[in-house]
Parts: sequence; C-alpha cells; structure tokens
Amino acid sequence: MGFKVAVIAVYAAVIAFVGIINLKKSSSFGDFFLGGRAIGPWMSAFTYATAYFSAVLFIGFAGKIGWGFGYSGLWIALGNAFVGVLGVWYFMGSRIRRMTEELCVHTMPEFFEARYKSPAFKLLASCAVFVFFIPYTSAVFMGLSYLFQSNFQLPYTLALVLMGGFTALYMSMGGYRAMASLDVLFGMIMLAGVLTLLGFTVKTGGGFENLTASLAAVDPKLTAPVGPPGAWPLFCLVFLTSAAPFCMPQLVQKFYAIRDDRAIKVGMVASTFFALLIGGIAYFTGATARVFLTPANTPGAFKGGKPLFDALMPELLANVIPDSLSVLMLLLVLSASMSTLAALVLISSSSLVKDIYQGFINKDATEKGLTRFMRGASIFFVVISVALAWMRPATIVAILGISWGAIGSLFLGPFIWGLFVKGAPVHGRGAMAAALVSLALCLGLYATGTSSPEAGTLGMLCSLAATPLLGLLLPEK
Repeated sequence: MGFKVAVIAVYAAVIAFVGIINLKKSSSFGDFFLGGRAIGPWMSAFTYATAYFSAVLFIGFAGKIGWGFGYSGLWIALGNAFVGVLGVWYFMGSRIRRMTEELCVHTMPEFFEARYKSPAFKLLASCAVFVFFIPYTSAVFMGLSYLFQSNFQLPYTLALVLMGGFTALYMSMGGYRAMASLDVLFGMIMLAGVLTLLGFTVKTGGGFENLTASLAAVDPKLTAPVGPPGAWPLFCLVFLTSAAPFCMPQLVQKFYAIRDDRAIKVGMVASTFFALLIGGIAYFTGATARVFLTPANTPGAFKGGKPLFDALMPELLANVIPDSLSVLMLLLVLSASMSTLAALVLISSSSLVKDIYQGFINKDATEKGLTRFMRGASIFFVVISVALAWMRPATIVAILGISWGAIGSLFLGPFIWGLFVKGAPVHGRGAMAAALVSLALCLGLYATGTSSPEAGTLGMLCSLAATPLLGLLLPEK
C-alpha cells in the first residue's frame, strides 16, 4: 500500500509541476485554450487519443459491454479506431484546421455563429456543451473513484473529492499546453498498461484458446460475431462511439491547435494505432470477465447474483494482475482519465467564458480577463460534475451514452454539412432547426425508456438527414 501511495504522489507531483511551469506561458486566451496553435504531430496524436479513452472505457464500457456482448464488443474497438480516429483525421483534420483559421474562431459554438451567421446557434451550442458535458465528466469521476475505492479502500466520496480537487487545481494552472505535454506521458503509461493487462489476462486464463473455450462454455454467442443482445444494440454502440467524434468539441478542438497539415498526416497514423491497441485490449479483457468472475469468488462485483457492471473491471484487474504490478493498472486508468477530464473541463469552461461571457455579456473583455475567468470557470465546472458523480444517477455506460448522444444529435449534421457544403441547402435556419429536432428526438426517446446508445444513434442519424432536408423546406433569411 505504501508503494502505491508513493507512486501516485510522484505522479501527482509531475502533473502539478507541468501545470506550474506552463502557468506563465498561458497568459493569453489563445495560449491557454489552444496552445498558440503550435502543437506538433506526436503531441496532437496522443492528446486526441487519450482524450477519446478514459475510465469510462476501462471501468464502465469494457465491463458492461464485455459481459453482455463477449468478443463481439471488439467491433466497437474497430469502429472507434478506423472511423472515430482514422476517419476523423483523414476527412476532417485539415479542413477543420483551415476553416477555423479562416473564420478566426476558437470554439465550436463560434464556428456555428461564423458559418451560419447565427448568434442564436452559438448560444444554443454553448449552453449544450456546458450542460451535457457535466454528466460525461461525472462518469469519468465515477470510474476513477471506483478504482481508488478498490485499490486503497478509500470511501467513494473521499476518493471523488480528492480527484475533483486535483483536477480543478491542475486545469486552472496550465491550460491546453500543459494538457498536451502531459498527454504524451499519459499515452505511454496507457500503452504499457494495456500490454501488461493483455499478457496477464491471457496467461491467467491458460492461453487465448482456453479463454475462448471457457467463454463459449458460458454461452456460445459470447464468441460469435454478434453477441447475445443482437445486431441492432451492437450497431448502436459502434455508431454512437465512432460517429460522435466527428463533432465532439473536446476532440475537434485538437485540430484547431495542430501546427500544420504535415502534423495531421503523422498524427493520423499514430493516433489510429494507439486507439486500435487501447480499445481492442480493453474490450477483449472485458469479455473475459465472464471467465474469471463469479458471485462466489468475487462477491463485490455482484448483488443478488447479478453483476454490478461498474465494479466488474476493478475486480477483474485485482484477479489477473499481480499485486506488484497493480499500481501500473491504477496509473493506466488514471492517465486515461486525466487527459479526458482535462479536455472536457477546458471545453466546458470555454463555453461559459469565450462563447457566453465574451460573446453576449462583455464583448470587450481583455485577454488577461478571459484567461483568469477560464481558470475560475474550470473550478466551477469540476465542482458541479463532482456533485453529480456523488449522486451516482445511473451506470457509467448510460451516463456516457446520453451525453455523447445529446451532443452528437445536436452537432453532427450541422457541423459536417457546414464544413463540406457552402450555400444552399445548408443554411442557418435549417441547421439550427435540425439540431433542435434531433436533440428533442434523442432526449425524448431516452425519457420514454429507450437505451441511451439507441436514443443517441437515432438522434445522430436524424441530424445528418435533417440538416439539408430542413434547409430545403425552411426559407433562408
């Protein structure tokens, strides 16, 4: 236990040190939010990929999806790598970077205002980012707190407060440059962690063939191309987690900050490889939970004989990883989560400060004033997210699903069509109407009992179709 505490203390000290040395380098809003638009290829690749994956993947998704879908959960990993990463970088990267420079915008809400000449769309987008990123951030905090609870026997609330306080301190200091610098370290830790996890999972299970046979003995469908829940639920999970990155503000922002087109080409290959490795190992390991965990040998992962999905992966890690290496697993999930938290806090704070405060309240705000306000807004956002995480309103997968689904439904059509089509039928009134209709569909379906991945998928498909359609039906002002 003492060794774990010492390692975490050193880890925290390194993060704090990087934040402090970048404090003076982030005097302007452009430096704090985009690192001066001078981030190189490797740093950009790591900061994109590490923002994509977090404790939500390793604690929530890998456990629940692996338990329910078995090996077919690997389709999600393939979709994430080749659509959510490679597809976004290849089709969108250069265009996003150039267009945001031409329009002189820093945030996605500013893009909507400039592209569609609609301040109302900017206000809608700003409010949506802040509101729907709160549950996403809360889900990450929940995953981290479960992990610290199982590793250090800390009460859930204490672990939550500690992680929230540290995140607020870290993000209020260094901004994007500090975050991007640390993401390289985080990415290296994640790669070492997943490779170690894969090796010990296969070894403990008696080899890949034996693991597969044991899983098939539980249910043959768990090793089939489509797992027990069926093709449509699997498609919804693949689509939600792979298509949403085309418009998720915390991921799109990486292309605002990247240095040039050459950096995009290098970053595309590196981030795709990273995503394939991280996602593939996470979902494969999650599927093996059926082999290693039972109510008899791991009662903490079950209640009334039924699995507690958010507890499966922490218990699995404790079963397959030797105590001497357990701290590496802790650092794996912690590194994945810190990068995601930093990206979410930065984007959410900017929606309050740059988009709402400067956009509608004080248009003459100074650079120093905006940067100072950003630091305060970062702390405010973390406090709200921690409060929601403390209430634990649903499973991590459900919380993430509705957050990604809502943002994707609102932004996917207007952002993609806005990037690639100039003029009719894509215009401000039609795009905003499509955003509202799609968001209403997503939230309405979720409220009436539809699963969050399915509600998000249908909302996003509606957004893609409705943006040009409503542009044809509604007259442009």
